Amino acid sequence: MAQPAPAAAVTHRLVPSPAGRIHVVEQGSGPLVLLVHGFPESWYSWRHQLPVLAAAGYRAVALDVRGYGRSSKPGDVAAYRMLELVEDNVAVVHALGEPTAVIVGHDWGATIAANSALVRPEVFRAVGLLSVPYAPRGGPRPSEVFARMGGEEEFYAGYFQEPGRAEDEIEPDVRGWLAGFYAALSADTMPSAGAPDPHFVSRGGRLRDRFPSGRMPAWLGQDDLDFYAAEFERTGLTGALNRYRNMDRDWEDLAGFDGAAITQPSLFIGGALDASTTWMADAIAAYPVTLPGLVSSRVLDGCGHWIQQERRDEVNDILTGWLASLPA
Repeated sequence: MAQPAPAAAVTHRLVPSPAGRIHVVEQGSGPLVLLVHGFPESWYSWRHQLPVLAAAGYRAVALDVRGYGRSSKPGDVAAYRMLELVEDNVAVVHALGEPTAVIVGHDWGATIAANSALVRPEVFRAVGLLSVPYAPRGGPRPSEVFARMGGEEEFYAGYFQEPGRAEDEIEPDVRGWLAGFYAALSADTMPSAGAPDPHFVSRGGRLRDRFPSGRMPAWLGQDDLDFYAAEFERTGLTGALNRYRNMDRDWEDLAGFDGAAITQPSLFIGGALDASTTWMADAIAAYPVTLPGLVSSRVLDGCGHWIQQERRDEVNDILTGWLASLPA
Protein backbone atom coordinates (compact mmCIF):
# COMPACT_ATOMS: atom_id res chain seq x y z
CA MET A 1 0.00 0.00 0.00
CA ALA A 2 1.35 3.40 -0.98
CA GLN A 3 2.25 5.64 1.92
CA PRO A 4 0.89 9.20 2.03
CA ALA A 5 3.36 11.92 1.16
CA PRO A 6 5.03 13.37 4.25
CA ALA A 7 3.72 16.71 5.41
CA ALA A 8 5.80 19.68 4.33
CA ALA A 9 8.10 20.98 7.05
CA VAL A 10 7.24 24.15 8.93
CA THR A 11 9.98 26.78 8.77
CA HIS A 12 10.39 29.83 10.99
CA ARG A 13 12.52 32.71 9.79
CA LEU A 14 13.10 36.42 10.24
CA VAL A 15 13.07 38.58 7.11
CA PRO A 16 14.04 42.26 6.74
CA SER A 17 11.32 44.88 6.47
CA PRO A 18 10.84 48.60 7.11
CA ALA A 19 9.94 47.60 10.70
CA GLY A 20 13.39 46.02 11.08
CA ARG A 21 12.37 42.38 10.91
CA ILE A 22 9.20 40.35 10.39
CA HIS A 23 8.82 36.83 11.74
CA VAL A 24 7.27 34.44 9.23
CA VAL A 25 6.18 30.82 9.47
CA GLU A 26 6.22 28.95 6.18
CA GLN A 27 4.89 25.60 4.96
CA GLY A 28 4.65 24.12 1.48
CA SER A 29 5.71 25.22 -1.99
CA GLY A 30 3.91 26.74 -4.91
CA PRO A 31 2.13 30.09 -5.37
CA LEU A 32 2.65 32.33 -2.34
CA VAL A 33 -0.28 32.90 0.03
CA LEU A 34 0.44 35.47 2.76
CA LEU A 35 -1.67 35.14 5.93
CA VAL A 36 -2.11 38.21 8.17
CA HIS A 37 -3.57 37.92 11.70
CA GLY A 38 -5.60 40.36 13.76
CA PHE A 39 -5.87 41.55 17.38
CA PRO A 40 -4.88 40.13 19.83
CA GLU A 41 -3.41 37.20 17.93
CA SER A 42 -0.33 35.84 16.19
CA TRP A 43 0.87 33.85 13.20
CA TYR A 44 -0.41 30.93 15.32
CA SER A 45 -3.99 31.88 14.46
CA TRP A 46 -3.34 30.29 11.04
CA ARG A 47 -2.08 26.99 12.46
CA HIS A 48 -5.05 25.11 10.94
CA GLN A 49 -4.62 26.71 7.51
CA LEU A 50 -0.86 26.33 6.98
CA PRO A 51 -0.80 22.52 6.51
CA VAL A 52 -4.00 22.46 4.45
CA LEU A 53 -2.79 25.16 2.07
CA ALA A 54 0.59 23.44 1.82
CA ALA A 55 -1.08 20.13 0.98
CA ALA A 56 -3.14 21.90 -1.69
CA GLY A 57 0.01 23.07 -3.47
CA TYR A 58 0.62 26.52 -2.03
CA ARG A 59 3.49 28.21 -0.26
CA ALA A 60 1.59 29.29 2.86
CA VAL A 61 3.28 31.95 4.96
CA ALA A 62 1.83 33.35 8.19
CA LEU A 63 3.52 36.38 9.70
CA ASP A 64 3.65 38.20 13.00
CA VAL A 65 2.48 41.75 12.25
CA ARG A 66 4.93 44.39 13.48
CA GLY A 67 4.45 44.84 17.21
CA TYR A 68 3.64 41.15 17.72
CA GLY A 69 5.59 38.02 18.51
CA ARG A 70 9.13 37.89 17.15
CA SER A 71 8.64 40.79 14.71
CA SER A 72 10.13 44.21 15.44
CA LYS A 73 8.31 46.58 17.76
CA PRO A 74 9.14 50.21 16.91
CA GLY A 75 8.74 52.62 19.79
CA ASP A 76 6.98 55.39 17.88
CA VAL A 77 3.17 55.04 17.88
CA ALA A 78 3.05 56.42 14.33
CA ALA A 79 5.19 53.51 13.13
CA TYR A 80 2.04 51.35 13.26
CA ARG A 81 0.12 53.33 10.63
CA MET A 82 -1.49 51.33 7.84
CA LEU A 83 0.90 52.34 5.08
CA GLU A 84 3.84 51.07 7.14
CA LEU A 85 2.14 47.68 7.57
CA VAL A 86 1.44 47.51 3.84
CA GLU A 87 5.13 48.01 3.13
CA ASP A 88 6.02 45.29 5.65
CA ASN A 89 3.87 42.90 3.62
CA VAL A 90 5.53 43.96 0.37
CA ALA A 91 8.94 43.45 1.98
CA VAL A 92 7.99 39.94 3.09
CA VAL A 93 6.90 38.97 -0.42
CA HIS A 94 10.15 40.25 -1.90
CA ALA A 95 12.31 38.74 0.86
CA LEU A 96 10.78 35.37 0.01
CA GLY A 97 11.91 35.83 -3.58
CA GLU A 98 8.45 36.26 -5.05
CA PRO A 99 7.12 39.07 -7.26
CA THR A 100 3.48 38.65 -6.22
CA ALA A 101 1.28 36.95 -3.64
CA VAL A 102 -2.29 36.29 -2.69
CA ILE A 103 -2.97 37.99 0.65
CA VAL A 104 -5.52 36.76 3.19
CA GLY A 105 -6.28 38.52 6.47
CA HIS A 106 -8.47 38.17 9.55
CA ASP A 107 -9.77 40.98 11.79
CA TRP A 108 -7.22 43.83 11.60
CA GLY A 109 -5.37 41.54 9.24
CA ALA A 110 -8.34 41.75 6.85
CA THR A 111 -8.09 45.54 6.82
CA ILE A 112 -4.31 45.32 6.38
CA ALA A 113 -4.79 42.83 3.53
CA ALA A 114 -7.44 45.00 1.86
CA ASN A 115 -5.22 48.07 1.99
CA SER A 116 -2.23 46.08 0.76
CA ALA A 117 -4.25 45.06 -2.29
CA LEU A 118 -5.54 48.60 -2.75
CA VAL A 119 -2.23 50.44 -2.40
CA ARG A 120 0.10 47.84 -3.99
CA PRO A 121 -1.99 46.00 -6.60
CA GLU A 122 1.13 45.08 -8.59
CA VAL A 123 2.26 42.90 -5.66
CA PHE A 124 -1.02 41.50 -4.30
CA ARG A 125 -2.91 39.77 -7.09
CA ALA A 126 -5.89 38.62 -5.02
CA VAL A 127 -7.24 39.29 -1.52
CA GLY A 128 -9.22 37.24 0.99
CA LEU A 129 -10.96 38.92 3.92
CA LEU A 130 -12.09 37.07 7.04
CA SER A 131 -14.53 38.55 9.58
CA VAL A 132 -14.05 42.25 8.77
CA PRO A 133 -15.62 43.42 5.49
CA TYR A 134 -13.93 45.87 3.16
CA ALA A 135 -15.24 49.41 3.58
CA PRO A 136 -13.51 52.11 1.51
CA ARG A 137 -11.97 55.05 3.26
CA GLY A 138 -14.44 57.88 3.73
CA GLY A 139 -16.79 59.56 6.13
CA PRO A 140 -15.83 61.42 9.31
CA ARG A 141 -12.53 61.07 11.15
CA PRO A 142 -12.59 57.73 13.07
CA SER A 143 -12.07 59.34 16.47
CA GLU A 144 -15.16 61.45 15.89
CA VAL A 145 -17.16 58.32 15.06
CA PHE A 146 -15.97 56.55 18.23
CA ALA A 147 -16.91 59.53 20.38
CA ARG A 148 -20.50 59.36 19.13
CA MET A 149 -20.90 55.62 19.67
CA GLY A 150 -22.34 54.08 22.79
CA GLY A 151 -23.91 57.12 24.43
CA GLU A 152 -22.80 57.00 28.05
CA GLU A 153 -20.60 54.01 27.29
CA GLU A 154 -17.27 53.97 25.48
CA PHE A 155 -16.62 51.97 22.31
CA TYR A 156 -13.66 49.60 22.69
CA ALA A 157 -11.69 51.15 19.81
CA GLY A 158 -11.98 54.52 21.50
CA TYR A 159 -10.99 52.97 24.84
CA PHE A 160 -7.81 51.66 23.19
CA GLN A 161 -6.73 55.11 21.94
CA GLU A 162 -4.91 56.45 25.00
CA PRO A 163 -1.43 54.91 25.35
CA GLY A 164 -1.10 52.89 28.54
CA ARG A 165 -4.77 52.82 29.48
CA ALA A 166 -5.70 49.41 28.09
CA GLU A 167 -2.23 48.07 28.95
CA ASP A 168 -2.93 48.85 32.60
CA GLU A 169 -6.04 46.67 32.39
CA ILE A 170 -4.55 43.78 30.43
CA GLU A 171 -0.95 43.28 31.46
CA PRO A 172 -1.40 42.34 35.15
CA ASP A 173 -3.32 39.24 33.97
CA VAL A 174 -2.62 38.66 30.29
CA ARG A 175 -3.79 35.06 30.24
CA GLY A 176 -7.07 35.78 32.00
CA TRP A 177 -7.78 38.84 29.86
CA LEU A 178 -7.12 36.99 26.61
CA ALA A 179 -9.31 34.06 27.69
CA GLY A 180 -12.15 36.46 28.41
CA PHE A 181 -11.71 38.44 25.21
CA TYR A 182 -11.65 35.34 23.05
CA ALA A 183 -14.71 33.95 24.84
CA ALA A 184 -16.63 37.23 24.49
CA LEU A 185 -16.47 37.05 20.70
CA SER A 186 -16.84 33.26 20.20
CA ALA A 187 -20.18 31.81 19.13
CA ASP A 188 -20.38 29.23 21.92
CA THR A 189 -19.38 31.51 24.82
CA MET A 190 -20.40 35.06 23.88
CA PRO A 191 -22.83 36.89 26.18
CA SER A 192 -26.48 36.20 25.51
CA ALA A 193 -28.70 38.64 23.65
CA GLY A 194 -29.65 41.45 25.98
CA ALA A 195 -26.54 41.14 28.15
CA PRO A 196 -24.18 44.14 28.30
CA ASP A 197 -22.23 44.36 25.04
CA PRO A 198 -18.53 43.44 25.53
CA HIS A 199 -17.55 45.86 22.74
CA PHE A 200 -18.33 48.77 25.08
CA VAL A 201 -16.91 49.97 28.38
CA SER A 202 -18.93 51.57 31.17
CA ARG A 203 -17.65 54.97 32.16
CA GLY A 204 -14.88 54.38 34.67
CA GLY A 205 -15.00 50.63 34.05
CA ARG A 206 -12.87 48.10 32.23
CA LEU A 207 -13.46 46.13 29.06
CA ARG A 208 -13.04 42.85 30.92
CA ASP A 209 -15.95 43.65 33.24
CA ARG A 210 -18.24 42.29 30.51
CA PHE A 211 -16.25 39.23 29.51
CA PRO A 212 -17.70 35.77 30.22
CA SER A 213 -15.95 33.98 33.06
CA GLY A 214 -15.26 30.31 33.63
CA ARG A 215 -16.00 29.21 30.07
CA MET A 216 -13.55 28.43 27.27
CA PRO A 217 -14.59 28.41 23.63
CA ALA A 218 -14.48 24.97 22.02
CA TRP A 219 -11.82 26.09 19.53
CA LEU A 220 -9.43 27.31 22.26
CA GLY A 221 -7.47 24.58 24.02
CA GLN A 222 -5.33 25.21 27.08
CA ASP A 223 -2.21 24.81 24.95
CA ASP A 224 -3.53 27.41 22.51
CA LEU A 225 -4.23 29.88 25.28
CA ASP A 226 -0.80 29.16 26.78
CA PHE A 227 0.83 30.04 23.45
CA TYR A 228 -1.02 33.33 23.04
CA ALA A 229 -0.49 34.30 26.66
CA ALA A 230 3.22 33.55 26.57
CA GLU A 231 3.67 35.71 23.47
CA PHE A 232 1.96 38.74 25.02
CA GLU A 233 3.51 38.23 28.45
CA ARG A 234 6.87 38.48 26.70
CA THR A 235 6.09 41.39 24.38
CA GLY A 236 3.42 43.36 26.22
CA LEU A 237 0.35 44.71 24.43
CA THR A 238 1.52 48.15 23.34
CA GLY A 239 2.65 47.15 19.85
CA ALA A 240 -0.65 45.42 19.20
CA LEU A 241 -2.75 48.28 20.60
CA ASN A 242 -0.83 50.88 18.60
CA ARG A 243 -2.71 49.71 15.51
CA TYR A 244 -5.86 51.27 16.98
CA ARG A 245 -3.96 54.45 17.83
CA ASN A 246 -3.29 55.15 14.15
CA MET A 247 -6.81 55.11 12.78
CA ASP A 248 -6.95 58.90 12.38
CA ARG A 249 -3.51 58.86 10.73
CA ASP A 250 -4.73 56.16 8.35
CA TRP A 251 -7.76 58.29 7.49
CA GLU A 252 -5.39 61.12 6.57
CA ASP A 253 -2.80 58.97 4.80
CA LEU A 254 -5.38 57.22 2.61
CA ALA A 255 -7.29 60.33 1.56
CA GLY A 256 -6.22 59.71 -2.05
CA PHE A 257 -8.10 56.38 -1.95
CA ASP A 258 -11.40 57.81 -0.72
CA GLY A 259 -14.21 55.53 -1.90
CA ALA A 260 -11.79 53.37 -3.91
CA ALA A 261 -12.71 49.88 -5.05
CA ILE A 262 -10.42 46.84 -4.88
CA THR A 263 -10.51 45.28 -8.32
CA GLN A 264 -8.44 42.11 -7.84
CA PRO A 265 -10.20 38.75 -7.36
CA SER A 266 -11.50 38.75 -3.78
CA LEU A 267 -13.16 36.61 -1.14
CA PHE A 268 -15.10 37.41 2.03
CA ILE A 269 -15.99 34.99 4.84
CA GLY A 270 -17.83 36.26 7.91
CA GLY A 271 -19.54 34.82 10.96
CA ALA A 272 -23.28 35.37 11.32
CA LEU A 273 -22.88 36.03 15.06
CA ASP A 274 -19.88 38.34 14.67
CA ALA A 275 -20.54 42.03 15.33
CA SER A 276 -18.03 42.87 12.59
CA THR A 277 -20.37 41.24 10.09
CA THR A 278 -23.66 42.55 11.47
CA TRP A 279 -22.54 46.14 12.10
CA MET A 280 -21.01 46.32 8.64
CA ALA A 281 -23.88 44.74 6.72
CA ASP A 282 -24.04 47.84 4.50
CA ALA A 283 -20.39 47.32 3.55
CA ILE A 284 -21.15 43.74 2.50
CA ALA A 285 -24.17 44.91 0.51
CA ALA A 286 -21.91 47.38 -1.33
CA TYR A 287 -19.52 44.70 -2.57
CA PRO A 288 -20.74 44.86 -6.21
CA VAL A 289 -19.28 48.40 -6.23
CA THR A 290 -16.42 48.16 -3.71
CA LEU A 291 -15.19 44.64 -4.59
CA PRO A 292 -16.05 44.25 -8.30
CA GLY A 293 -13.69 41.25 -8.51
CA LEU A 294 -15.52 39.37 -5.74
CA VAL A 295 -15.52 35.63 -6.38
CA SER A 296 -17.40 34.52 -3.26
CA SER A 297 -18.97 36.08 -0.16
CA ARG A 298 -19.98 33.66 2.59
CA VAL A 299 -21.49 34.23 6.03
CA LEU A 300 -21.28 31.12 8.22
CA ASP A 301 -24.32 30.46 10.40
CA GLY A 302 -23.64 30.08 14.11
CA CYS A 303 -20.09 31.39 13.84
CA GLY A 304 -18.42 34.12 15.87
CA HIS A 305 -15.38 36.29 15.26
CA TRP A 306 -12.43 33.86 15.38
CA ILE A 307 -13.59 32.30 12.15
CA GLN A 308 -10.58 30.35 10.89
CA GLN A 309 -10.23 28.75 14.32
CA GLU A 310 -13.92 28.31 15.18
CA ARG A 311 -14.79 26.79 11.80
CA ARG A 312 -11.46 25.68 10.45
CA ASP A 313 -12.71 22.94 8.11
CA GLU A 314 -15.30 25.13 6.41
CA VAL A 315 -12.87 28.02 6.10
CA ASN A 316 -10.19 25.73 4.70
CA ASP A 317 -12.60 24.35 2.10
CA ILE A 318 -13.69 27.82 1.05
CA LEU A 319 -10.12 29.13 0.93
CA THR A 320 -8.72 26.27 -1.11
CA GLY A 321 -11.67 26.38 -3.50
CA TRP A 322 -11.21 30.12 -4.02
CA LEU A 323 -7.47 29.81 -4.48
CA ALA A 324 -7.98 27.08 -7.09
CA SER A 325 -10.28 29.43 -9.03
CA LEU A 326 -7.67 32.17 -9.35
CA PRO A 327 -5.74 32.74 -12.57
CA ALA A 328 -2.30 31.16 -12.42
